[in-house]
Amino acid sequence: MRRLLPLAALFLALVAVGAGLVWLRQENQRHDPRRHTGDKGIVVLAADWCGYCKRLRAALSAAGVPHRVLDIEDGGEGEGAYFAISRGGVPVTVIGQEIVHGYDTRRLNELLRAQGHEVNLH
Repeated sequence: MRRLLPLAALFLALVAVGAGLVWLRQENQRHDPRRHTGDKGIVVLAADWCGYCKRLRAALSAAGVPHRVLDIEDGGEGEGAYFAISRGGVPVTVIGQEIVHGYDTRRLNELLRAQGHEVNLH
């Protein structure tokens, strides 16, 4: 019986970890901004202190590109979206179903141009 207790405890711990991973995956799917962007929507995950975020938001606004900005530090939707799709760092831009991590001007320009927007980020 004494030998079974450690095995039972290990089994319960593994079940708990597995349940936690399933829950985390479901939460990430629930907060993934791609669920709402469709093929053409644009969402920028940003932080107030991020210079590249400010540059990207300003360029999109100046070019008249419709987009939505979510603050990753708001404790709400922006934070949830960030943890759902980010590998770390901002900005994270969702264009349709594509995700661009960081201020990757080549990729951002390419995806925006494909949607008919001429932004010319540099």
